[in-house]
This record gives sequence, C-alpha cells and structure tokens, in this order.
Amino acid sequence: MGHKNAVLDDINLQNALKDINPKFGDFCTRVAGEAWGLPLIDQKTKALITIAVDVVNQDQVGPGSPFAAHVNMAIQQGATREEIEELLLFMCVYAGFNKAAGCFGTLNEILG
Repeated sequence: MGHKNAVLDDINLQNALKDINPKFGDFCTRVAGEAWGLPLIDQKTKALITIAVDVVNQDQVGPGSPFAAHVNMAIQQGATREEIEELLLFMCVYAGFNKAAGCFGTLNEILG
C-alpha cells in the first residue's frame, strides 16, 4: 500500500495534472515530486498536511480542485476515513468551522 513518492510514483495523478494543462502537469509533477521526495516526513503525513492546507485555502470544490486528489492520495498512503475526519475536526479550531463544514460535505461525496 502507498507509494514511495506519492507524486512521482502515481501515474494516474500525473496524467490528471496534465489533463488540466500539459505544462502545468509537468511543472507540478517535477516540483511537488521533489517536495514529496524529501525524507523526514512520511508520505501519509504529507498527504494529511495537504488536506489541512486545502481546508485553509478552501480548495475542495470546482474544476482542478486539489482536495479530492489529496484525499485519494492520503487513502493510498494508508490514511483512514476516520483519520481524515479527525483532521477536519481539528481544523475547525484553527481554520474555522465553516471552512471545515464544506470539506466534510465534499469528503462525503468523494468517499460516499
């Protein structure tokens, strides 16, 4: 389960990024792939951090939204739905209840 590098080892993710725009996809793959390759924070933790950033930025809906990709990435790296839900509850305190509420709704759409 999980990739050694959640960006560079996930061809489906790379193709989805290229579908947004080929140059954008290539750029994201190179830059994010390097960041995800840093050794001290494990891939699951990095995926959960990206979800937290999405909550703060309100990046959970619309075309090209990273929230679904980051949720799927976290699941692939071994995170559970319950861990993601706990993260969203935690983010209520630091990002705001209204921001987390939208993410809970989108999480339910993503994971059923």
